[in-house]
This record gives sequence, C-alpha cells and structure tokens, in this order.
Amino acid sequence: MPSPSSAHWLSLVGSIWLQTINGPNADFPVYSSQLKDLKHITQVQLNFLAFASDAGKLFGWFSGVAALYLPLWLVAFVGAAFGLVGYGVQYLFLDSAGLRYWHLFLLTSLAGNGICWINTVCYLLCIRNFGSSSRVAVSLATSYLGLSAKVYTSLADSALPGLAASSKAKTYLLLNAVVPMLVTVVVAPSLRVVDLTSEASTDAAFLVMFAITIATGAWAVVWSIGSTSGKGLSSREHVISLGVLLATPVLIPLALRVRESLHKIRETKRENRIHDLGTDDADDAGAVVVIDVAAAAAADAESNKEGDDVTAEKPQEEIGGLRLLRKLDFWLYFFSYMFSGTLGLVFLNNLGQIAESRRLGQTSTLVSLSSSFGFFGRLLPSFLDYYSAKSGYTISRTGSMASLMAPMSGAFFLLLNSSDLFLYLSTAVIGTCTGAITSVAVSATSELFGTENFGVNHNVVVSNIPVGSLCFGYFAAYLYQRGARGSTHQCIGAACYRETFVVWGATCAVGTLLCAVLYARSRSFAGKLAVRTPSCLARLANCLVVSS
Repeated sequence: MPSPSSAHWLSLVGSIWLQTINGPNADFPVYSSQLKDLKHITQVQLNFLAFASDAGKLFGWFSGVAALYLPLWLVAFVGAAFGLVGYGVQYLFLDSAGLRYWHLFLLTSLAGNGICWINTVCYLLCIRNFGSSSRVAVSLATSYLGLSAKVYTSLADSALPGLAASSKAKTYLLLNAVVPMLVTVVVAPSLRVVDLTSEASTDAAFLVMFAITIATGAWAVVWSIGSTSGKGLSSREHVISLGVLLATPVLIPLALRVRESLHKIRETKRENRIHDLGTDDADDAGAVVVIDVAAAAAADAESNKEGDDVTAEKPQEEIGGLRLLRKLDFWLYFFSYMFSGTLGLVFLNNLGQIAESRRLGQTSTLVSLSSSFGFFGRLLPSFLDYYSAKSGYTISRTGSMASLMAPMSGAFFLLLNSSDLFLYLSTAVIGTCTGAITSVAVSATSELFGTENFGVNHNVVVSNIPVGSLCFGYFAAYLYQRGARGSTHQCIGAACYRETFVVWGATCAVGTLLCAVLYARSRSFAGKLAVRTPSCLARLANCLVVSS
C-alpha cells in the first residue's frame, strides 16, 4: 500500500502549525474580566460575547462547500482574513465609545467563523493525504489545537509585556488578529493534496512524531504546574523553548526528502548497471526480461480484493445533505456531543469568571493548565488509532466518546468543593476529556456518515457548539448575575456557580447515556479486521523473472 511521502508529511506539519494557532477564542477567559469592566457590560452580555465566537460556527458549512471548489491554501487564507478583520477592528477601536456592544458581537462571530475555515483545511489535508493512516494524522494535528491558549498566553507575557500590563484585552486581540495570518502565509505552500505514490514505510516517522508531540505536551504541562507555584523559566525563555519544540516536526519531512533523494540515486545507478549488463551480453546469451503475466494478473486481483476489504471499514452508505438530518444517529450524535464536548468548552470559556468568583488571581495559569491537558486529551486518540491498527482492529469512535464523558461528569461534581486543589484537578480532567472528545468527533463523523461529504457534514455537526454555548452559557450567566452584588456586577464565593455545576454534571451524564445508545446502534463498524497489504517489492519479485 502506498505510504505518505515527504510532501504529505510537510502538509501534516503545516496543519499542525495551523492548529496550534487556530484557537484564538481560547484565550478569551484571560481578558474577559477586563473587557467586562472596560465596556461596562454585565455577565450575561459577556457570556453572549463568548457565544458569538461559537455562533460563527453556524455558518461553518460554507467552508466545506468552498473546499469543494477552491484550493485549500485559499480556503485557509479566507479563514485567516476573517480573524484579522474580526479581532483587528476590535483592537483598533476598543477604547473608542463608537465601538458598540453589537459591533463586538458581529466582529467576534466573524472571527469565530474563520476558525471553521482553517479547521476544514486541516481535516481535509489529513484525510486525503494519509489514506489508511488518516485517523492518526487527524488526531495528531488536532491535538495541537489544545496548545492554542498556551501559545497566546506565552506570547502575551513575553513578547508584549508592557502592553499586557496596561491593557490585557488589547494585547490578546492584537495577537489573535495577526498570528493566524502570519502562520498561514508561512505554511500556504504546503497546503495541497498529493497523490500517494511512495512505497517506503513511514511507521518510523509516526513514532518520531509521537515522541516530539509527547515531549511538547509534557513540557507544557510541567511549565503550567510550575507557574502555579511561581517557579520555572522566564516568559521569554519559555516562548523560545516552545518555539523550538513546535518547529521540530519539520525535521521529519526533511529527513524523508533526503531518503527519497538517496533512493532515486540508488535506483538510477542500478538501472544503469542492468542496462550495461544487458548490452554486453546481448550477443552471447540473448538475455531477456520476462514478465509473468499470470502472476501480475493474480497480484492485481489480490490488490482488488484487498481494496474491497479496506472499503469494508467504511460506512455502508455515504450520507449528506438533508438525508443527514433525517437520521436518528445524527441527532444522538449531535446532542451527545453538545452535552459533553460543547459543555466542556463552555466551562473553559467561563474559567475567567469562575477564578474571579473564587478570588484566584492567576487566571492565565488556570487557562494554560486546561490548554496543556487538553493537548494530551486530543493526542490520546492518535495513540489508540496507531496501535489498534497495528493489532489489526479499529476502535469505535462513539464508544471512545462515551467512555470519556463519564469522568467529565464526575469532574463537574468535584467542583462543588470550594478548595483550589479541586478547581485545578477538575479543570485538568475537563480539559483532557473535552480535548479528546473534540478530536475523536472528527473521525466519528466520517465513521458514521462517510468521507465524501465530510467537509459539510462535520460543520453541520459542530453547529451544536453555538447552540450549546448559548443555552449552557446563558444559564450560567443568569445564575451568576442573580448572585452579583454592587455596581460592579461581581459575584464572589463558591456559591456563584454551585447550581451551575450540578446542572452541568447531570447534563453530561445524560450525554453519556445518549452516546452509549449511539454506540450500541453503530458498533457494527467497530472491531473489523484491518487489512495488511503485502509490500510492493514482494509483488515485483513475483512478477519479474530474469533469465539469460
């Protein structure tokens, strides 16, 4: 079976870098309190701003349609441009009284829609460029989205320390506007679909990529934990080391390119030797090269049989358009995702206010902690996919999602304890489970509904995020505002979110039940044997007979 070449791995590195910076909305909890005071808005209005970023996903399916007709690099530029305008205008006019609340809402929605465009590019590149390894590639790329908040908080603390001290909101708005566009310009040449032609195994490349990814995540977690105790590297040293770790994956396509070049040189020399030998012996021995047609035909038949087995892992039918909305599995999937992954995102969006209500001054540290553990949560599915494929079986994505929702539900109930230790622990658990669920969901969509309409289908599925963000976020904001005192509209104490955590925990438990039902309905897709394709070299050995 053809393996990914250096060009394919370069596209994966480009996707990884895009995912790393494609969560500008993840830093909203860090500056939300300052934005609330600066624009004199209530907690309910602030929640609607958090919802605005998710509301852009309601029109995320446009990116899937655009990807059918436009080159992927152009789709990525459109997404980056939306973010540049959405956050850039807010940065320029944040201090102006002319920038009304509804302006903030629309601009944030535009930027949120831009995230969908970049995500669509990354997903399609991984699916189309990595064939049977697409699940592993998707999980690897999306895991880096969990580092977005970490990257932006680190840049704000080191690159713009003066501005961060005077106006935290403007610092993050500037970074959110500029960084995605700069990275898109850098990776644009790699954002292309390449045919699978190489026969060399790239298993070693995946293992090296896993090692780099684990090192990056472990370092981020250690630094986040060290920040809570006030120990560790300076902000500038932290950014430099993070940048080195994020740049390291590019060594993989470079190494593969060198290997491909050496292989071509060896093949050229061998062909020249065979040609010279055939010329010297032509008159004496009449050497000929005989192609065993029967063996070749048998090999082709075997290949076709294996192709049929591979397609057996795909759904029985490709589902898209209005047919998707008429499927019971879609609605089970839609609401189970809303009651788990989306609920986790709402919790993370409210981290700033939760920390403020408990008088925890290190909001950026809490956000970095959730980001770092979310990174490992997103990475976990790629490990499972890689090793399950090696063993010959696939793991049900819906079953994986159901198993991740149970501990998440328990973490919400742990938050009823007012101890800071439980706040950090629950944040780590929810961050990990949310990251894993959102990563697994990408493959679950193709597992349930096929890959042909994936770009549109998945954006329809993630439209549950703005719906859930509005419902759960508004509920939390209403209860918070009910307990607020004074003109500052602030609520202090563990009681501010107690009822919210109870309802969120119970909702997540319902989501676990729905996903278990979905797994029971769709488990026929799991446990199928993965096909091991014989090496091309072995086929050539059977097909070519040299006689003299």
